[in-house]
Amino acid sequence: MEEQDFAAHLTATMTGSALTMLIGVGHRTGLFEAAAHGPATSAGLAERAGLRERYVREWLGAMVTGGIFTFDAGEYTFPPGHAKFLLGETASNLMPSLLTLTAFTGILPDLERSFAEGGGVPRSAYGPYLETLGAKTGDSWKHIYREHLVDGFFGAVPGLTEKLRNGARVLDLGCGTGNAISVAARAFPTSRFTGLDINPGVVAQANETNAGLPNAGFVVGDAAELTAEPPYDVITAFDAIHDQDRPDVVLRRIRDALAPDGLFFMVDTFFSGDVAKNVGNPLAALCYSISLMYCTTTSIAEGGAALGAMWGTETARDMLADAGFRHVDVLGSPRPQNCIYVCRA
Repeated sequence: MEEQDFAAHLTATMTGSALTMLIGVGHRTGLFEAAAHGPATSAGLAERAGLRERYVREWLGAMVTGGIFTFDAGEYTFPPGHAKFLLGETASNLMPSLLTLTAFTGILPDLERSFAEGGGVPRSAYGPYLETLGAKTGDSWKHIYREHLVDGFFGAVPGLTEKLRNGARVLDLGCGTGNAISVAARAFPTSRFTGLDINPGVVAQANETNAGLPNAGFVVGDAAELTAEPPYDVITAFDAIHDQDRPDVVLRRIRDALAPDGLFFMVDTFFSGDVAKNVGNPLAALCYSISLMYCTTTSIAEGGAALGAMWGTETARDMLADAGFRHVDVLGSPRPQNCIYVCRA
């Protein structure tokens, strides 16, 4: 890249970072919701949102020049085609991911200290920043599950939806607040779903949220100590295995906990472990960044393997084979940054 091109690239990067912060401001102050009601002047939008006009006017300047709003005849417009990516209960809404990314800036001093001194940033350190900046655990996947879990993810695996309709014993590892099970249990009422997570807080929330589902339950437990009697017909893990402190142990436990004809359904990141092969992938830099600021450092803090989100399909295949999965198919998913590993013994 030529010097001038790199300077422009760097300026665009800084602009994106600044806009990400201001998008969070717009979310927390209600400006996006107010703007979605139609075109307005800066004074009109400020009144609509109950805010000070001078701040709103400057914020709008960034939104217009940043390509998020349009401006014509003195009025600012939040186009519906843009709004769907920042508002609404749909998988298109990127706001949860934007808020989470912004919250990660809070742990940067600890992360930088870890570069020099070793160690890592524990998961507990993220909570205050996530809460302050309006990010909620599980929100980035909640709507993805609602729209794509049954047809997009499960439907990609031949015979899986039929197996679930006929009634299966299913375990979801790293279930978090239970969003995946909430969707699956309703779609497949004859199957029995159990969620397992090491965090007591999210398990309590999952049990409370899904109290009305007779075929779903959630328990606190370490996946590295998983046992099953009777064995499970299906075990799922959504973006969870690379974050395990002992992923090799977890994969062996999963293999041992499956019925002879059981299926391990693993959704994880769809990248190579070789950085050279990720050059040109428009999602790679973002995923490396998230991996550093969360996945890698939290694993190191717990004395884990520190695979990181960019562990790669090559490493994943090798680890699955070592765990006893002799038949592994890698399928595309509704999200380009994820793939589906269909694993059978």
